[in-house]
Amino acid sequence: MGRKRMEEQWWKGELAADIHQTLRTKELELPIYKAHSPQIGMRRYFIDLLAVLSNRCNLCPTARHLAVYLLDVFMDRYDITVKQLYVISIACLLLASKFEEKEDRVPKLEHLNNLVYMYSVNVVLNKKDLLRMELLLLENFNWNLCLPTPAHYIDYYLFASVGENDLHNGWPITSLTKVKPFMDTYAYYFLDFSVQDHTFLLFRPSLIAAACVCASRICMQISPAWTTQLELLTSYSWEHLAQCIEMMLMYYKNDVKEASNIKKQVTIQQQQVMGNLSHQTTTQVLFQQSSYHPLAQHSATLPQFQSPVQDLCSAYRDSLQAQRPSSLLAGSANSSLCSYAALQASLQPSAQTLPIQTPTAMQVAMGTEPRHCISMAYGSSYFSGHHSHAAGCFDS
Repeated sequence: MGRKRMEEQWWKGELAADIHQTLRTKELELPIYKAHSPQIGMRRYFIDLLAVLSNRCNLCPTARHLAVYLLDVFMDRYDITVKQLYVISIACLLLASKFEEKEDRVPKLEHLNNLVYMYSVNVVLNKKDLLRMELLLLENFNWNLCLPTPAHYIDYYLFASVGENDLHNGWPITSLTKVKPFMDTYAYYFLDFSVQDHTFLLFRPSLIAAACVCASRICMQISPAWTTQLELLTSYSWEHLAQCIEMMLMYYKNDVKEASNIKKQVTIQQQQVMGNLSHQTTTQVLFQQSSYHPLAQHSATLPQFQSPVQDLCSAYRDSLQAQRPSSLLAGSANSSLCSYAALQASLQPSAQTLPIQTPTAMQVAMGTEPRHCISMAYGSSYFSGHHSHAAGCFDS
């Protein structure tokens, strides 16, 4: 699937509908995820580690999402030590890349060891251990890695994500070619959200992909939020998607708030630094003319902390400002949900073995596991009115 995806863009071909139907049939056979792993509290750390490694190795989204799914299912079935989880995570990434990528794009062991060392993981991988883990994983999945993930559907649904009859704030969209890239970016942004919380594993992969498209239309203020064409293409109605979309929009709102808070903190720190530098410069001017320009040195500090969502919104407004006064809003798929460095600082990698118990360990894990109450989502402002936008923070 990976090779066909990259080389031929199957979602544009004559067999697109047949391939989509085959994926939908195969997803019905996926194993049921029960969230029984005693190490479920460590899940977020290893998911982020896989994301970092796959990005550094330039792997396609289908390989990354398949690696995450393999790790989730394997952790769900076994009680695994922390040190073994590192090896299993790398083995999942290698298996997924071998299945989804070209042969020359599969990461090399030396490269992976260098990357792991860069992120201060005290684990050295060797070929023998990785082969052993790969065989264990293949046997566990009955040598079948054709496991659909949301990333396998997203491009097929995005191909019909924006139509000529769609409206933005009641106005016709004058240029679909300009809107489409932002829609793609937003959808992949939500697609990355879907692997951060294991609660999304309760939904079918195709439903998550469809929800990513619908959530993107909501945030970009494109109406209607869900069209008849998309409903026929995905076989999902608005009622099917509502619960998943609500979860995505809650994460999205929290991410925007976090990015805004970081920007405010950096702005305050920058103002303090600029104030101190201004005082020092004034003192220097009394004695000699200084060639020092504080703004030139510190002007590059703020942009790296700005929210990618806000940056993309500005770009979208600029691209459409010449055509009509209204502006479209967009988000970024590159927005990170958390800092990898912060996670690694809080989770010191070690060879410590977690308690290997059966029913008791599983009961403790389930009891202490952070739950996301889906029912809390309803009653919020997201689904009020005509569902024209996600939150007030994106009002023009």
